[in-house]
Amino acid sequence: MKRDGGPQLDAFAVDVRALLERSVASLYSHLVTRPTGRAVRMAIETQLEELKKPAISLVDLSAVAILDYSCADEVVAKLLIRAEEKGGLTYFVLRGVRAHHREPIEAVLERHQLAVVAETGPGRFELLGAGSGAERQLWGMVQDSGWVPSAEVDGLVDGLGGPQVLGTLVARRLLFRDPRHGDLHALSTFAVAGA
Repeated sequence: MKRDGGPQLDAFAVDVRALLERSVASLYSHLVTRPTGRAVRMAIETQLEELKKPAISLVDLSAVAILDYSCADEVVAKLLIRAEEKGGLTYFVLRGVRAHHREPIEAVLERHQLAVVAETGPGRFELLGAGSGAERQLWGMVQDSGWVPSAEVDGLVDGLGGPQVLGTLVARRLLFRDPRHGDLHALSTFAVAGA
């Protein structure tokens, strides 16, 4: 349950197939070349520029039939890296991640030491990519509750690496910490609201 006046993140849903149809004159459900992935990433970045920050981008891969490693590198890893370079005020959730998407996404995230929140089934969210056991455990606890009020944050992080692990998850934009109140929010709560 969120408190009244909770944080507001501009939510921006990105249908990757629709971007492919507008940006690339080839097979619309296949992300199989680096130039194709680059075109999709640049289209997403252009649309994100127009949002006030902080913002959350819901990147929908559900209509993507084929995703190769070079496109996963462009559309996932480089998108995360470039968002960090621009101030780190854009959060990402991958939607519609299916079994055949996982291997290339996980590989590029591990290579770049990145992680992302992904919806891997209806209402099921996972942390994909690089992360310690303590980071995954703390992320999972916040994910399970959806929202942790600031008064309960210290108790939550005790024994899980303390504030350092929490700071890492917030800095990597895997959890949102409300700058006004200090509450923690799972990105999935914004993804569901932005659906």
